[in-house]
Amino acid sequence: MKIIYLSSLRISGIALWPFIFIKREFKSDPVLLNHERIHIRQQKELFLIFFYFFYFTHYLINLILYRNHKIAYRNIIFEREAYACEKDLVYLSKRKIFNFMKFIK
Repeated sequence: MKIIYLSSLRISGIALWPFIFIKREFKSDPVLLNHERIHIRQQKELFLIFFYFFYFTHYLINLILYRNHKIAYRNIIFEREAYACEKDLVYLSKRKIFNFMKFIK
């Protein structure tokens, strides 16, 4: 995993295995970095292709249900785990495999 800091990033951060792109102004934000590392772990567990398939499928279903981008995004199962656990900076050391399944509504 390589962390890349960019000034021109429109969002605060994004994990695209094996890279994490962070907006330069958030360089020293351990919570954001932990959030993106959780996504890297999820991507590895689902062999990337399945992660992206389920991520975008879940987003589209949520968009139909909620008719709101922000609510649809925040309710993607992978985002629910990452947001719920991002402040626990040792979370990944104790996280069980496929733990995102606990965040299904």
